[in-house]
Amino acid sequence: MTATLTDTTTRPDQTSVEPRRRALAEGRLLVLTAIVMSALTLRVAVTAFSPLAERIGDDIGYSTAIIGVFGMVPTAMFALSGLIAPFLVGRIGLERTALTAMVLAGLGMLIRALVGGTGELLLFSGLALAGMGIGNVVIPPLVKRYFPDRLAVISSLYITMVQLGTVVPALIAVPVAQAHGWRISLGLWAVLGFAAALPWIGVLRVRRGRDVVDETALPGAEPEVRGRVWRSPLAWGMAAMFGMTSLTTYAMFAWLPRILAEAGASDGFGGTMVGLFALVGLVSAFTAPTIVARFRNPFPFVVLFAAFFFIAFVGLLIAPMSATVLWVVILGLGPSTFPMALTLINVRTRTARGSAALSGFTQGIGYGVACAGPLLFGALHTATGGWLAPFAMLSVAVLVLLVGAWQACRPRVLEDGWA
Repeated sequence: MTATLTDTTTRPDQTSVEPRRRALAEGRLLVLTAIVMSALTLRVAVTAFSPLAERIGDDIGYSTAIIGVFGMVPTAMFALSGLIAPFLVGRIGLERTALTAMVLAGLGMLIRALVGGTGELLLFSGLALAGMGIGNVVIPPLVKRYFPDRLAVISSLYITMVQLGTVVPALIAVPVAQAHGWRISLGLWAVLGFAAALPWIGVLRVRRGRDVVDETALPGAEPEVRGRVWRSPLAWGMAAMFGMTSLTTYAMFAWLPRILAEAGASDGFGGTMVGLFALVGLVSAFTAPTIVARFRNPFPFVVLFAAFFFIAFVGLLIAPMSATVLWVVILGLGPSTFPMALTLINVRTRTARGSAALSGFTQGIGYGVACAGPLLFGALHTATGGWLAPFAMLSVAVLVLLVGAWQACRPRVLEDGWA
């Protein structure tokens, strides 16, 4: 009896220490490192290319119209990845899928810098972006799985890393290309993809196969779960909010340098403005997840960010070179709805399975719709010879974003609708 009492008196101290040890043994800090490095990789293939698009076209021989096709590739591959990633996770687990994603990203970025034709450039850009798209889908459930007690903080951290990985390539693409050629400027980011794979190897070594049998590694690829998501108004609202944000954002990534070039700017200035556009997103990366976590219904903030989009569209259309920095800063505040949507994936779900199912659906459908953005924006410009019709199309997209956000921001949980 005495021994039993002695054990129970020492157990409170053990219960305060053992969970931390167990978290470390499961590789929690290593997972955080892996998430941060992966997040840095998720956009570099996009913004490393767009400032160099015309320069590369002059070298390997594709027309300006192909820029719209290259602008469509990211969202197309992200959409495909959003649909297949849950199946891949169900087979090999979240961590192995993240490792695979980073290896694909590294390989694609390396090989596309070496090829000499438009078709090969498209193909291996697609490979890199497929890896990044898979990473887009698996990071939210990984955050929910390992850091359920720190969702807002970790979401802000990884979204900030995504933004940094968007900003830096755009800012240095043209200077590096001028100094060392576009192939070096484009290919150096492969190092980041391969580096991001290393901590996932460490996580898998720590877990020793437990990642595959862990229930949270099965994110709802089952037909009944997928069917429930497809019937959820919340999921469709999330997809519309995410999709229209992505459509608008990637249209601007692809065409902002050309808009400014036709107004008289240099390609270096256009690349800098793409970098500024992405850099402003760092503000929303810090603030938007906190807004979503603190407000039961953050829809009024979506209305504010939509207003920023409209103001920037008018400015870029009427006076693109008179206050360019102002218009681009305001434009950069519009996509604050992107980190809001990513955070809502976890806030509007109760389980890792629900989070991954909603993540796959939101990004699969959202990016699928967003594919039309860069291509349609360019086609409307070619057809009309001006930018009024393209910006009118983006304005309609923002209105659809508002309709979707009305559903996505209402305070409810995805799994409650499955009952």
